Amino acid sequence: MKVLQINSVCGIRSTGRIATDIYNILMQQGHDCKVAYGRELPHNIEKEDVIQIGTDLGVKMHALLSRVTDKTGFYSKTATKRFINQIEEYNPDVIHLHNIHGYYLNIEILFDYLAKTNKKVIWTMHDCWAITGHCAYFDMANCNKWETGCNNCPQKNKYPTSYVCDNSKSHWIRKKELFTRVKDLTIVTPSKWLADIMKTSYLGKYPVKVINNGIDLNSFKPIPSDFKKNNNIENKKIILGVAAIWDERKGLADFLKLSEMINDEYKIVLVGIPENKMADLPENILPISRTNSVKELAEIYTSADVFANPTYEDNFPTVNLESIACGTPVITYNTGGSPEGINETCGIVTEQKTPDALWTAVQKVCEENIFPAEDCIAYAKTFDKTDKFMEYICLYAE
Repeated sequence: MKVLQINSVCGIRSTGRIATDIYNILMQQGHDCKVAYGRELPHNIEKEDVIQIGTDLGVKMHALLSRVTDKTGFYSKTATKRFINQIEEYNPDVIHLHNIHGYYLNIEILFDYLAKTNKKVIWTMHDCWAITGHCAYFDMANCNKWETGCNNCPQKNKYPTSYVCDNSKSHWIRKKELFTRVKDLTIVTPSKWLADIMKTSYLGKYPVKVINNGIDLNSFKPIPSDFKKNNNIENKKIILGVAAIWDERKGLADFLKLSEMINDEYKIVLVGIPENKMADLPENILPISRTNSVKELAEIYTSADVFANPTYEDNFPTVNLESIACGTPVITYNTGGSPEGINETCGIVTEQKTPDALWTAVQKVCEENIFPAEDCIAYAKTFDKTDKFMEYICLYAE
């Protein structure tokens, strides 16, 4: 088979790693695969198997214009036309879409082409952008306009940010028209939560399949280290948080409130904090900058006593899986598909989304020792990335 994957990034962050993991499995089995991406340098893939759509300058221009006009996905015309020619030249059997937002593609040109071709199209939904007029998630805004038609978007100033115009109404109509013209499309979601949403959206006429995100169990496993010693916190219980971008959606404010509740026995460690923000955090929070070292991240997971994920909007966060694979139990809010990554043997799901509920759960986990590391590791084995991504290979073969 010849498979073309399309994503905003390649080999980095969760969606980019998923794309290259699928690429590696395909290549190992003797198939052919290319990954087209929009921005940042690709990782973990052969140079001849990547296609950059447009240029870095083009991405910046698309983003800048979108911040004024609210027309994310409707620029990058020249880059997308050139990319369509590259698709024709490669002639894939399957076109696998991931995140097509991110200021690098023109969705009108892309979907005009997809509507005309007879190729199999698979679209993995890593968020809700495809069914809204603007936003990637709508839980925090408690907004259901996506069900009948977006307008007067309450999240205009959130990603993909527009500081001036609001085109959510026209975009919802246009996206519905474009996306429902594809003849042979299968929707994939990493969580049952998002699958249910897709079935009730304007994409509900297409088949929807759930394929959970997977992780590399050879990398994410208990790895002893001197992390506590090196940071002079050997006698502390570590409450760990990990995010690529720390914002309101990921629960940073809740960690700040939690820092006011914990006693001297505890230390909060947050991975992914920008260096220019580290000095703003209280003393009982240890900030760690973003790391692309899986080994280092696994060492930190292993050192932690509990992993806290107070996310307010999420699909199927792999950080939960990474933590339990390293033997560390998880506490998460009942948000989106986040609870689907743990069960009663390896974590707690709090119905209340509050720092008080988080602190109560933290004390229960750390002081009662109710989740043995071996139970966490055993459940993590159900999310082995090779098994999960083989489901994509089977879907391609169909």
